[in-house]
Amino acid sequence: MFSDARAIVEGKVTNLTVFGCAIECDETLPQQTTLRVRLILPDHTQSLPVEEAEVRWVQGNRMGLQFLKVERAADFRLHGFVWDRMVERFRTIVQDGFPTR
Repeated sequence: MFSDARAIVEGKVTNLTVFGCAIECDETLPQQTTLRVRLILPDHTQSLPVEEAEVRWVQGNRMGLQFLKVERAADFRLHGFVWDRMVERFRTIVQDGFPTR
């Protein structure tokens, strides 16, 4: 979920890093719009608040957000979540082997 002064909108995160995310949604906003974001991650029932994010790009129904201000505890949780997904992906690659083509 994200909000600006005008609306609260829901979307689906398609790419998440500790620096930002891509999000698919019905309503995109112009570049350089400042937002508040709440990420609902599968590791907790509580959402992860991003105090300030900026729309960096828009393509159709997708937007790229850069996280500008994340409270310390939320930032630790975000880093842990991203790290755990990277470790899972690495283990899958090691277990399955690298694709030959």
